[in-house]
Amino acid sequence: MGERRADHDDRSGVRNGEVAALRAALAAEKAKRRKLKKRIHKEEALIPYQVELLKLQRHLEANNMKMVVLFEGRDAAGKGGTIRRVTRYMNEKHYRVVALGKPTEEQRGQWYLQKYVANLPSAGEIVLFDRSWYNRAMVEPVFGFCTEKEHEDFLRGVVGIEKDLVHQGTVLVKLYFSVTKEEQQRRFDRRRDDPLRQWKLSEIDVQAQEYWDDFTERKYEMLRRTHTSAAPWTVIRSQSKHKARLNAMRMMLDAVDYEDRNPDLDFVPDPAIVVSGAHEVELMEAERIRGGRFTV
Repeated sequence: MGERRADHDDRSGVRNGEVAALRAALAAEKAKRRKLKKRIHKEEALIPYQVELLKLQRHLEANNMKMVVLFEGRDAAGKGGTIRRVTRYMNEKHYRVVALGKPTEEQRGQWYLQKYVANLPSAGEIVLFDRSWYNRAMVEPVFGFCTEKEHEDFLRGVVGIEKDLVHQGTVLVKLYFSVTKEEQQRRFDRRRDDPLRQWKLSEIDVQAQEYWDDFTERKYEMLRRTHTSAAPWTVIRSQSKHKARLNAMRMMLDAVDYEDRNPDLDFVPDPAIVVSGAHEVELMEAERIRGGRFTV
């Protein structure tokens, strides 16, 4: 009798365990579907702006205009994902994404900006730089890839070069994606743990947290010295990738007075996400006065 009861209890325990496992699997599946639904909703919210980007592109083509968009910021700040959303439906014949690697031996003997000038747009074309000549303002001095003199010469010279570029008719949009140290680490962890994202994690990325304060100092110096009326910086808070992408599109669309703009669409950048480079410098200086150091 006792053996039958024990056997019955064992079977009940197994069934209860199976039910619990089934419920857990069902809950996980529901959570996965909610996450997917939310992601789809965010992607759909970008579509009206992607339509406007097509209008912008047609305007540039029709008027033989040139546009350059710089995507700068720390590693894992959301630059690449934004570029992919911006270009998703664009005519591939009239835009290019430029992401230059380490300089070749030949390039090391050239004028620093020469490789970037070679990739500037032709008439009717948009070029999006996934990191740009501002590598010399942040990454290169932090990791010792350039001398202090080369860094200083760049900061002194680039303002005049950008001014000439704009005065000659190129539309120049400079976007800096700003992410917190904690969020950057979270994104690095995700890249490390996800086999589909591990290719994104470079040796430079691994060291980014260690050199956080150095990057911050270089960011401050870059914004302070290269934010001008002719070529201003726009800082985009990218804690939320979706909001960063949306507002980056708004900034691009606001840079050109193109035809057939959708009157029902909100083109105003969100002030909680977007600040001017000059205002970011003011915020950083106030933060340093209060706490004795920069943190963002």
